[in-house]
Amino acid sequence: MTLAKVIGTVVSTIKHKEYNGLKLFVVQPVDENGKPNDETFLAVDVVQAGVGDTVLVLREGNGIRQIFKKSILPIRSCVVGVVDHVEKGSWIR
Repeated sequence: MTLAKVIGTVVSTIKHKEYNGLKLFVVQPVDENGKPNDETFLAVDVVQAGVGDTVLVLREGNGIRQIFKKSILPIRSCVVGVVDHVEKGSWIR
């Protein structure tokens, strides 16, 4: 899982059929303080997130295929949760 911020949307009139009806976001990985810590990438949304939301992104094909219940799927990154807040504690090492 990657903690990220949704920074934009992608609109495409011509795309792979598996993307039809799905929202596609540009997301920026962030650390627990909300500071960018990696390069942006694209992710499909399944939780109705929006621009500005902090989200959890699954970046693993097998898990995404399980979410969509398909054995073959050309999706590598998927927004799977909207984060309300991040709490840091002593359990983090």
